[in-house]
Amino acid sequence: MIRTHNLSKSFGGRRAVDDISFTIERGEVVGFLGPNGAGKTTTMRLLTGFLMPSSGDVWIGEHNMATERLQGQRRIGYLPEIVPLYPDMRTRAYLAFTARLRGLGRRQAHARAADVIERCGLEAYADAILAKLSKGYRQRVGLAQAIIHDPDVLILDEPMSGIDPIQVVQTKDLIRDLGKERTILLSTHILPEVASLCERVIILHQGRILAEDRIENLSILLRGGRRLRLGVQGPAEAVTARLLGIEAISAVAYASPYHLVEFLPEREPQAMITRAIVEEGWTLLSMERVDMTLEEIFLRLTADSGRAP
Repeated sequence: MIRTHNLSKSFGGRRAVDDISFTIERGEVVGFLGPNGAGKTTTMRLLTGFLMPSSGDVWIGEHNMATERLQGQRRIGYLPEIVPLYPDMRTRAYLAFTARLRGLGRRQAHARAADVIERCGLEAYADAILAKLSKGYRQRVGLAQAIIHDPDVLILDEPMSGIDPIQVVQTKDLIRDLGKERTILLSTHILPEVASLCERVIILHQGRILAEDRIENLSILLRGGRRLRLGVQGPAEAVTARLLGIEAISAVAYASPYHLVEFLPEREPQAMITRAIVEEGWTLLSMERVDMTLEEIFLRLTADSGRAP
């Protein structure tokens, strides 16, 4: 549903987006990550047709946004980081107005406004003046206007910015529900939210894609291996030395009360670990697989990309 090919955008002498290509299929929820200034918002504006690329192409469905921009935009719901509201309007009237802008008839526009008010949990504020809503509820109204025309594609820039923990949970549930039948590209600085919502991530830095994959696959790629966390009842130094003697294990670190073991991705040393511990007369209390967190992946990638070759 979303496809880019060699997409670039320059402002004067600065290249904000630098030759990026990716595809997001229907039913995927993909996290779009990067530090400030990485080019995320510029890329989203290119996807929505708000900006035209300096080179390369964007397709929304079968529509090339350079030649069929209006057709493509009809299939997109967009929530920018700064929610586009008319502060003097009331919630229900604003949503019906945005539905009319999207080409819905008057009766259909009011019906859709009622639907999205219920779906986004805005019933208590349906007739409130937008200027008097909290930031969290303004964010909900912004999400409601993004889905008012039932689009195939949702592009959400910081959808959980400034909302309270209860609203975060509700918004995550809504995004998961919407993602069952739609394509969603989600930009956020809240890395745990990406890990809980997204099947895969695209990490952008200095306008280029650093990595694109499922989080667990990126963990293996960066570590060059896998990890186990062991709870062993035995002398820590002796346990570390014995584990390092197992051929499949590449590294062992001890942080009380656990040993963190790294091993080569093509090997599975669990049986060898169990055998070694039993032979030494120690007790294996626990063994669990551990992946790198999204925070670790993000920091490792952005740090490595800034180093001189």
